[in-house]
Parts: sequence; C-alpha cells; structure tokens
Amino acid sequence: MSDSRPDLVIYGSPVSPFVRKVAGVCIAKGVPYEVEAINVFDPPQWFRDISPMKRIPVLRDRSVAEEGLAGTIADSSAICAFIEKKHPTPALYPDIPMALGEALFIEEYADTALAMAGGLGIFRPIFFAVSKGEEPGLDKARDAWANQLPPIFDVLEARLGGRAFFAGDALSIADITVATVLMQVALVAETPLDRWPGLAAHYAAMQALPLIAEPYAAAEKMIRRALPTRFDLT
Repeated sequence: MSDSRPDLVIYGSPVSPFVRKVAGVCIAKGVPYEVEAINVFDPPQWFRDISPMKRIPVLRDRSVAEEGLAGTIADSSAICAFIEKKHPTPALYPDIPMALGEALFIEEYADTALAMAGGLGIFRPIFFAVSKGEEPGLDKARDAWANQLPPIFDVLEARLGGRAFFAGDALSIADITVATVLMQVALVAETPLDRWPGLAAHYAAMQALPLIAEPYAAAEKMIRRALPTRFDLT
C-alpha cells in the first residue's frame, strides 16, 4: 500500500502566525502538507532536538527523513525559502533584486516588530489570560494598540505606497507575512485600520485569499472556544 501522507509536516499550531505563514506558502504553491500539534510550553524531547529554541514551526520533509534531525528545518523564514526552492512556481520571492530585498525586509519587519507589538502586546495578554480563567489584560492590549502599533502601521503604509503588493507587482512572502501576523491581533480584537487606507485595502484583499483565510479559520476555531467575541481596544 502506498503512503498517502504528504511529504511536508509542519510541527506547531495554526494559532501561531508563523505556522500560518508556512501553511499559506504551501497553499499558494499547491503543495500538500499537514500540521502536527506541538505543546510549545512542554515540548517532547524529540522536538527539542530539532528546535534548539523550542519554537514553532519546524518543518519535516518526509522525503528526506521520517525522524531525527535530518529533513527538518526550524524558523518560518528558513522554511518558506526552502519551500520556494523546492517548489518554485508560483514564485513568492521577486526576481528583481530591489524587490527581493524589499520583500525580505518586510518579511523580517513583520516577523519582529509587528509580531512583538501585536503578539506580545495584544494577543498574549488577552488570550493567555482568558485561557487560564483570568481577566484579560485589556490595559496592556489597549496601550499596544494605541502606542506600539501605529508607528509600525505608518511604516507599512509608507512602504506599500498605495500599491496592491509590498514588493513588485505580484503576491510575495512580504504580503503573506504581514497578513498572517496582523491577523494574530484579529483573533482577539477588532482591527480598525481607517488611518492607514493602503494597509487596510491590502489587509482586506489578503483576507479574501484561501492561502490566508484557510489557516486563519483553523486558528479562529480554536480561539473561539475560550474567547467567543473579539474585544474593542479603541
């Protein structure tokens, strides 16, 4: 009997924006994958062995190895670059050097500045508290929305420059990363972007794409069990 399992396994949870980023790249390229849940708070030893920082996601390519360190890649950016190399069409990294540089910068900016402000500043104070039966940290979340995120949105608005995509004339890793990370906030709070019309239009367009919507729907299903509605942070 042939093995019908996909070659690619993403260790993690769709609640992670970085897992959704990798899943989005797979969907964009039509590459089958599956997500295997990992408890990042108490990961098994085999996961610690392949993820030195105990972070998700880690990718396994079963065509290389079924277990052990071989065939695994840690870090979402490294994973996405690997998938691009192995499955080059449709391309998600621009050919033009300056556009490629911009795509990589925006990916990094979203993975760091945006993820820190939205994830640590809003998602965690709300969802982690609620999931433990505690009151959500709305003061911290409102401060992050009012003070930490606007300068980041200003940068993204300026870099987007009214265009449909962040880098070049087509969807790239930059667009996928911004959308998946920003939607981490949307899991727990409303995200009015009226002050940033270009970013708002980009965000709406990305939300309509299956490569963004499908991984997000899996995350939202999990979040709504503990948090039925989103908070207004304005």
